[in-house]
Amino acid sequence: MKAIAMSSPGGIEVLTLIDAAEPRAGMGQVLVEVAAAGVNFMDTGVRRGQFWTEMPNPKVLGVEGAGRILEVGPGVDDLQPGQRVAWVYAPGSYAERLVIPASAVVPIPDGIDDRTAASLMMQGITASHFATEFYPIQPGDIALVHAAAGGVGLLLTQIIKLRGGRVIGRVSHRDKVATAQAAGADHVIVDVEGCFAEEVMRLTQGEGVNVVYDGSGPTTFEGSLASLRRNGTFCWFGPVLGPPADFDLTSLPRSIKIGYAVFFDHVPTPGLLRARAAQLFDWVLDGKLRVYVGATYPLAAAAQAHLDIEGRRTTGKSLLMPATGRSDAPA
Repeated sequence: MKAIAMSSPGGIEVLTLIDAAEPRAGMGQVLVEVAAAGVNFMDTGVRRGQFWTEMPNPKVLGVEGAGRILEVGPGVDDLQPGQRVAWVYAPGSYAERLVIPASAVVPIPDGIDDRTAASLMMQGITASHFATEFYPIQPGDIALVHAAAGGVGLLLTQIIKLRGGRVIGRVSHRDKVATAQAAGADHVIVDVEGCFAEEVMRLTQGEGVNVVYDGSGPTTFEGSLASLRRNGTFCWFGPVLGPPADFDLTSLPRSIKIGYAVFFDHVPTPGLLRARAAQLFDWVLDGKLRVYVGATYPLAAAAQAHLDIEGRRTTGKSLLMPATGRSDAPA
């Protein structure tokens, strides 16, 4: 079985296509054939040694994907071989086959293809958490969405619009503006240096936004604070790019609220995982939510996928396709 493992923390050169032992499903587990594996920014943090430090090297990367069940282990009664499933956090997903706890997979309905299912899991559940639970968007709310042409940003924008909100999106390059607009962003700001707050205030007639969703690291932190209206909410996420500088809680302006959003708090039980995923699938089937697959790569090209995502060359979701050698990567 082929898989992508990291030999040690470092750059893309530490990623290697390896021959791994064939896995078998144990108690409460399923063995799946991976059709599509999601590439997430978190994976680059694992590769650089920021996360999973307790796991010995070499280790197989990836946490998300979709595929078909090959084998069910003892104690699994609600899933069958041949059934299509997706998952949101199963370490080792950059592989042709993978063993996953049965409680961590969700059935994929007819009408949802593997690429869409794989693209929806981590980023879709994250976006759902942000807009429906961490700060439940109300009709008329204005949200500032950073990285609005990225996988989370595109889904988050659409969910905000579904709930009656307005979106000011921020993107890093002008060629990403149209993608953010196609997802429903009402205004799009092009900015790299973190100098966007003045434009946000202009667009909101000096009031500021109700909520900021910021996973862009320390560069945008101060601007996000300055973009919030009185009693606004700062949803901070994405530790891969580094934490904000230390600050005094009493220095926070305008009675704003700030918190670190973690998607696991949206799906703390298998029942909630399946319910949240089913809602996302329903929105796609009803034509209310569009999934943007920006780039696909063969499994052996995982290093290039990391290079592209770290270089901000991608829009939407990036996927590894273990069963095919075809690539639709950025030129």
